[in-house]
Amino acid sequence: MSVVVFGCRGQLGTELCEQLGTNAVGFGHSEVNISNSDAVAECLDSVRPSVVINAAAYNKVDLAEDEPEVAYHGNAIGPRVLAIECAARNLPFVHVSSDYVFGGRTESKAWTEEDLPFPNSAYSTSKLAGEFFVRSLCPKHFVVRTCGLYGKAARAGAGKGNFVETMLRLGQEREELRVVVDQNCTPTSAADLASWIIALSETSNYGLYHGTNSGATTWADFATEIFSFYGLSTKVIPIPSSEYPTKAARPHQSILNSHALSQAIGQELRPWQTALADYLEVRKLELASA
Repeated sequence: MSVVVFGCRGQLGTELCEQLGTNAVGFGHSEVNISNSDAVAECLDSVRPSVVINAAAYNKVDLAEDEPEVAYHGNAIGPRVLAIECAARNLPFVHVSSDYVFGGRTESKAWTEEDLPFPNSAYSTSKLAGEFFVRSLCPKHFVVRTCGLYGKAARAGAGKGNFVETMLRLGQEREELRVVVDQNCTPTSAADLASWIIALSETSNYGLYHGTNSGATTWADFATEIFSFYGLSTKVIPIPSSEYPTKAARPHQSILNSHALSQAIGQELRPWQTALADYLEVRKLELASA
């Protein structure tokens, strides 16, 4: 069994490749441009995988407002090409999407897979378009939406970092930090998400899923939890989103109901606090031994 992982150097891709071990065949953008059908076809015909996982994405949320065509190419056209090529070879295809597809909705509830998406930015629109392409073009698809992803690859300088690493860096530099308190989310461990995706890909339970750690919080309370674990005295000052304007709108409600995924893989999805504690404990040990 071999599994092709596109986006192998990002936070999720790194975890997928580590957990799959010798079964993983990873590719970054420099090796295979997923928007190029000839390159994708040549890759799949060479490797002849059992499963294809797309962990690649354009995730520069604010920059996407200035270059929507670039975001669309990476988040919609690329997945479209992969879906077509996987369908042609009867391959199961796992595509990772985002809570941002609900960005324009303001109800206070955990979103299920049946809820109507409402993108409100160039980034979220491109992610939803990618979902639609995959779901309509590849019969054996798994589309997994997630939220607040963090993984160790960000510590090595891969990608754009993550909230945990940013908070720890700023927390060691400043006495207080202003963090938004009116955006609800569920921080999700890339290691946990990778293990769920692998388990899901070994089933024939194709479809759309939500995949996050369990529970809910706000970005301000998330920051407080991070500082508490590390014993930092940095004070978190909760602020409304209106006091931290960004070019692209952020979701007010990013909590995803992941019950369907839990049922599909026969596992409980552990609380975000437990996953975070594990991540920070490993981080401490790695830095101490460096």
